[in-house]
Amino acid sequence: MGASIQTRGATLGGSDLYSHLIRYFQKHLEVIRKDSEKYMDVSLLEYYTKQWVKFTGASTYVHHLFTYLNRHWVKREIDEGRKTVHDVGTLALVSWKDSLFSDVERNVMAAVLQLIERQRNGESVETSLLRNVVESFVSLGLDENDSKKTTLEVYRQYFEKPFVNATEVYYRMESEKFLSENSVTEYMKKAEARLAEEESRVQMYLHVSTHKPLIQTCETVLVKGHTEIIWEEFQNLLNQDKQEDLFRMFSLLLRIPEGLDPLRARFEAHVRKAGLNAIEKIADESTDTLEPKVYVDALLEVHKKYNDLVQTAFRGEAGFVASLDKACREFVNRNKICKSSTSKSPEQLARYCDSLLRKSSKNPEENDLEEILNSIMTVFKYVEDKDVFQKFYSKMLAKRLVNDTSASEDAEAGMISRLKEACGFEYTSKLQRMFTDMGLSKELNEQFREKMSQNHDASENTVDFSILVLGTASWPLQAPTTSFNLPEDVVKTYERFQAFYQDKHSGRKLNWLFQLSKADLKTNYIKSNKTGYSFQTSTYQMGILLQYNNGLSYSLEELQTQTNLNPEILAGALGILVKAKVVLLENGANVGDAGTRYDLNMDFKSKKIRVNLNLPLKAEQKVETEETHKTIEEDRKLLMQAAIVRIMKTRKVMKHVALMNEVILQLQTRFKPRVPDIKKCIDVLLEKEYIERVDGQKDMFSYVA
Repeated sequence: MGASIQTRGATLGGSDLYSHLIRYFQKHLEVIRKDSEKYMDVSLLEYYTKQWVKFTGASTYVHHLFTYLNRHWVKREIDEGRKTVHDVGTLALVSWKDSLFSDVERNVMAAVLQLIERQRNGESVETSLLRNVVESFVSLGLDENDSKKTTLEVYRQYFEKPFVNATEVYYRMESEKFLSENSVTEYMKKAEARLAEEESRVQMYLHVSTHKPLIQTCETVLVKGHTEIIWEEFQNLLNQDKQEDLFRMFSLLLRIPEGLDPLRARFEAHVRKAGLNAIEKIADESTDTLEPKVYVDALLEVHKKYNDLVQTAFRGEAGFVASLDKACREFVNRNKICKSSTSKSPEQLARYCDSLLRKSSKNPEENDLEEILNSIMTVFKYVEDKDVFQKFYSKMLAKRLVNDTSASEDAEAGMISRLKEACGFEYTSKLQRMFTDMGLSKELNEQFREKMSQNHDASENTVDFSILVLGTASWPLQAPTTSFNLPEDVVKTYERFQAFYQDKHSGRKLNWLFQLSKADLKTNYIKSNKTGYSFQTSTYQMGILLQYNNGLSYSLEELQTQTNLNPEILAGALGILVKAKVVLLENGANVGDAGTRYDLNMDFKSKKIRVNLNLPLKAEQKVETEETHKTIEEDRKLLMQAAIVRIMKTRKVMKHVALMNEVILQLQTRFKPRVPDIKKCIDVLLEKEYIERVDGQKDMFSYVA
């Protein structure tokens, strides 16, 4: 009985004490509220923050003072679900919110906004006042379900919302006024500085959660609200190459959705125009005279300039990289030089590679060469007709290897490795087999010399003979266009090698490419030169000159009978000999005319001991280029037909449009097939009965197994 009376007394005591505390807090806060009415603006903030610091400090002591009450009566009341009861520390905050904050928050917030505006206007302000106000607003966000937790409701409603709204109004007015009085580039500097200021404001005194809404609002007002004007300035900055301003514009527009889209399109158009202008500047009336180096350097110069711009001003952003690639693909494949055909770029690129990899006094140093070959691969990436490059490159590589004019085996291997990486094994397999054949030929020569030294006396081996045996499938070499009688001096060696090779490989047939062979001839007839000259000649020139061992003068008809060369080839070979004054033209005005005679020049003179007579004819080079283009066209037809059959074999039935698209997709890494060419190939395969039209459906094809 005594115990229950004591418990009830304690309960009544706890309740009374708690009520007294509430009244005490209310009375104390009422005094502070009345005093606050004397203050305005900064003085109000100073008073508010001073009272807040004092009050929160004192309430902590009071909270500890009433530990017993908190532990027993308050805990029991909270456990029973009474949401109006809090521990003493929380009660102090609730009292502050209800008795003081609700009355003064509007004036406090007005003072806060005024102080922040003064700071934005360049004045120095006491940020600790703002920090304390923010802290009080955050602390007053009490969770109704758990008084020990805080929420940001009060801060968001009473501080963040009016602050963000005021920020929007301030910057809208400032940006419009500033733009009306200053240039766009100056405005971008201002906007960049303002955004940085707001970032630091969050660090200085705002709650971290305000960062997102504040910065988003600033971006909307400062950037999104003026995108049209900023976009318009982009072209001027590009024209003047203002990288710093371009980076600033990029950084600002990157902040807003789709802000960079119009810039990417304008950048692409600008680069394409710059590329076309650069090529137009170097293009002569006749594109045949254009140096491959000049052409490729012009392409690379444009690419390098704008690639550097993308990396520095646009930080390598994927959209700008794609725009650069599209623009480069356009001006590399469709410019003034390529107006007749898109195959001109890959041809010029292959010729430039040839000039770099061929022995020459102008060959760059090894490190420079690596750099140049890497930059060539940059242009190669944009070339659409990669099959054209492959054809010309393989022809020129074949010439370098056959004529032993390759500057460096390492550089050759490095270039093939780059092409393999870019286009795959199949693209370079033939090029690699060429090097294999060169190695095998070296071994074959050694074996042949050993065999000859075993079977014949040294007096019989009068000709220093070396041969390259090359696989027809890998080497892009044409058969001779003329018949040719080998001179007696070399027939024996020719027959011995033929027999040696047939004995070694009985099933193989040798096709001799005399048009690619060459010879060194030693002169013993020139009185003015005791040591004699050494003539470097083509095999056909050798065939002509060796006739002069039997006589000093021959008519055109006699030389034709002896050599069995066709008139055009004979005239070409004689033309070079006459021009070099090795033989003298008699009885006629032009080399190759009927009835002309050719006398050996006994008084031949030259400053060089080794005289190179093996010079390519321009006409021959032109014919060869035309032949290469014809071969490319034929190869393309076969590739398209093979692709169609491959696709149809897999799909069995396919619509006309879908088949066309699939063929283009499969072949676009090698070349861009033209729709009329694909149609012709479909017609050929219909005739050959590889595919057929589906009955009753004009645009449907099926595979014929």
